[in-house]
Amino acid sequence: MADGGPVQHGYPHLETVRAAVTALYRRLSYDTIHQYGASVAPADVAFCDTDDLHLGAQRVARELVRHFRLPDARMIVAFREMEHAANVELTAGPEYFVELNDRFRRHRRDIGAALAHEIMHVCLHRLDLSFPGTRDNEILTDTATTYLGAGWLLLDAYREDAASSQKLGYLTPEEFGYVLAKRSQVFGEDPSTWFTSAQAYTAYVRGRERALRDERQPPLTAAGWAGRRRYARDRRHAQDHRPAGAPDVPYTFAPDPQGPLRVTFPCPTCHQRIRVPVKGRVRARCGLCRTVLECDT
Repeated sequence: MADGGPVQHGYPHLETVRAAVTALYRRLSYDTIHQYGASVAPADVAFCDTDDLHLGAQRVARELVRHFRLPDARMIVAFREMEHAANVELTAGPEYFVELNDRFRRHRRDIGAALAHEIMHVCLHRLDLSFPGTRDNEILTDTATTYLGAGWLLLDAYREDAASSQKLGYLTPEEFGYVLAKRSQVFGEDPSTWFTSAQAYTAYVRGRERALRDERQPPLTAAGWAGRRRYARDRRHAQDHRPAGAPDVPYTFAPDPQGPLRVTFPCPTCHQRIRVPVKGRVRARCGLCRTVLECDT
């Protein structure tokens, strides 16, 4: 939790974020992920200063438990002085104890954001899905919270001006925007109307621009002229058995003893790598997220 301190920007965790999206599809399946087609509605997690602190927190927690389809998980919410925004005890259940930072007594509209992250910890614990290391596991939690429909709350808790700042979660604001945009591309949602923070909206727009770049990478037919030209050069080098590609391009070429040269590239939806023959126009279907991709290999 950045509370008055500097807020990191950009995309320093992008590869871990992409790996988290792939892991979600592999663990949950296409059909299960599409059960989360509707995000948490702002009215369902609204919290005003006149609400009773503990009853209101319990109400929001119940709504998030329902959204994440944890019918057996009862959340007990308490407040205390602590360094981090929140903490949850991951036990066998059926009750889970969540502690929120005392600052949320005064910043009640952000209680839903803190609870969403902690309740996702419970979801991932029950799914037995985790990444090694605290940092990567927290990035997985933020990504899953956002991709499954509650992460807009975490981004909306981001506020920054010349005198103060606040941000919840491990992702940067732009990375939250990137994952939100990825979700929007799949489910056709427009979360931009839900933001109460102007800075959060700006971060979403920047993240959306970065997400759209994934849709325009060769060998996809939507790739721009410069990308197509570089791809053609790398393909010629690969066909001549010379080193092709570079670390900053998403595709790689590999010979196939059973047929033509093949190119491997990430699916722009779930980031699982797809392998297709190099033979011109190809329509590929991702076996993980079922996205149909128009390619010019």
